Amino acid sequence: MSELSFFCDRYAVRACVGALPWIYNSYVEHAVLNDDLGIRSTDGTPLFVAVGRDSSSWPELVVSLRFDPGPKSFFYPGILVIPDRDIVLIGAGTTLLAYKLLPLQRLWEDTADCGFWCWRQHGELVLMSAELELAAWHVDGRKLWSTFVEPPWEYEIAEGDVLLDVMGRKSRFNAAVGPARRS
Repeated sequence: MSELSFFCDRYAVRACVGALPWIYNSYVEHAVLNDDLGIRSTDGTPLFVAVGRDSSSWPELVVSLRFDPGPKSFFYPGILVIPDRDIVLIGAGTTLLAYKLLPLQRLWEDTADCGFWCWRQHGELVLMSAELELAAWHVDGRKLWSTFVEPPWEYEIAEGDVLLDVMGRKSRFNAAVGPARRS
């Protein structure tokens, strides 16, 4: 089991990959929102994420799920906390989740094509990279757009635009609007 914890502004995050923490039942008992997405199954790798407002009390949010890390454990889980919006994003395997922390609720569940790579925040925009997808959300949790990509691919943000290179084919489009339309 791999464990990690980190703080982001006023939020404390704890995560375990590969097994549930030994006090899992206590986490669940004290949680305001426990989102169990099939953790009792035997398929896939367990992921446990707990988010709270300070390190001295029990976390209010507990999320547990199983995910497929892909061949040779290629797809690692990722967590992005957006403290000024009280939002946490979780990606693991093909599962994408968003939670509002105040008031505590799940905002949405989505999927990543083939496998999740990472979240990156660019100002008011959050980009999600996956094996076969680049997608954007506003920092308030609203999905803005998604586009198919094929490895090898990469992107960068410049002057409010996404510069996308997919297998040597380059395109440029407004980051908030997406590739289908120009603003």
